[in-house]
Amino acid sequence: MPSQATGTPAPAPAPAQRVAGQRALVSTGTATLADGGHPSPVLDVVVPVHNEENDLGPCVRRLHAHLRDTFPYPFQITVADNASTDDTLGIALALEEELAGVRVVHLDAKGRGRALRAAWSMSSAPVLAYMDVDLSTDLAALLPLVAPLITGHSDLAIGTRLARASRVVRGPRREVISRCYNMILRGTLSARFSDAQCGFKAIRAEAAAALLPLVEDTGWFFDTELLVLAERAGMRIHEVPVDWVDDPDSRVDVVATAVADLKGVARLLRALGSGALPVADLRREFGRGPLTAAAGSALAGDGQSWSTGSARSEGGVQVPGVPRGLPRQLLRFGAIGVASTLAYLVLFVLLRSFTGAQVANLLALLITAVANTAANRRLTFGLTGPEQAGRHHLQGLVVFAIGLALTSGSLSALHAGSAHPSRGLEVTVLVLANLLSTVIRFLLLRAWVFRSTRTVGETS
Repeated sequence: MPSQATGTPAPAPAPAQRVAGQRALVSTGTATLADGGHPSPVLDVVVPVHNEENDLGPCVRRLHAHLRDTFPYPFQITVADNASTDDTLGIALALEEELAGVRVVHLDAKGRGRALRAAWSMSSAPVLAYMDVDLSTDLAALLPLVAPLITGHSDLAIGTRLARASRVVRGPRREVISRCYNMILRGTLSARFSDAQCGFKAIRAEAAAALLPLVEDTGWFFDTELLVLAERAGMRIHEVPVDWVDDPDSRVDVVATAVADLKGVARLLRALGSGALPVADLRREFGRGPLTAAAGSALAGDGQSWSTGSARSEGGVQVPGVPRGLPRQLLRFGAIGVASTLAYLVLFVLLRSFTGAQVANLLALLITAVANTAANRRLTFGLTGPEQAGRHHLQGLVVFAIGLALTSGSLSALHAGSAHPSRGLEVTVLVLANLLSTVIRFLLLRAWVFRSTRTVGETS
């Protein structure tokens, strides 16, 4: 008989007990025996279905044959039927009787996210995956998808149709919608994963146990919400380019799904902005610390594998000559600096049309300096909230004064040498002075203004 579930799945096994067993299983490469003497599955592949009586049988048989012939560990296939009204459940039960390692979970309510939450929460496998019933993704990508999770190298893995190495056949409408959606995620939620919607994902069970209680969506936005929370928690997300062929018979309502996804983005933004989600607690548990010389020598010297999780250090000796977070901070600071310089020059030229050069320089520099400090505080050094914001802006004004002295001094020197310099020469001198001021500003912001609270930016 299938496992029964409602909209709220039964509690999962105790995470501490389950995780300990999973790590032992994965690290040794052997499988423990479940009840009845059968090996416990290392991988549980969930196939969520709703009214899929035509595709379910061929999908499960093909998937089962592929895993049986190519997968080196015990596996399980879970058909998660969510409120089908056709013969999907009957076919699923027949497959459960026909094929070893197939189980059925039935839910009385619709929703792919609801089905995945229920099936994953009930599973005892250390690695959990799911794929769409249409098998649009080439099954050859399944082992590369889950291998980093089995070894412990990564926490989640996703198939991506947007990588250069991917080979994708689908219509232009879906292609444009998919790329636009992922651009929205990057612009609003600062997502760094490339493809949120590909129905081909996997997760380690301990990561699922921590994330699933926090994911609210029960539909198509479930994947995105899970990935964003995982990324904010510092979990490692592995991406696999896939060969993918669009299903011409797909019954997904693209417009309704897109609207629901946008509502989900807005809800998630509010939750993250208000601090309602315990991201900091998750980061402390799952986030990887900065790379250190101590961690590197330990891994090289004692033969420990990355799969043990020992590389997730909380601190250690800093690598000589490589300040933590410096490359990423320089990129962000540089982008903000370019935008600030352009805004400064535009303001200077506008103000210069009805006031003197020194006054125009003062006003333009003051306005852009305040905006520059706020942008660097949030984007370069990862600081949010009102805590110490006043002190940061006061210190930023000191840095502004240094920049003002450099630019004003440069203008004074220019006017001392030439009674009536051209507007173009004034701008050129100011650009050069601003370049020097920018270098000094970055060093002061990093070493003085944000030094005592520079934690998130260094490990992001």
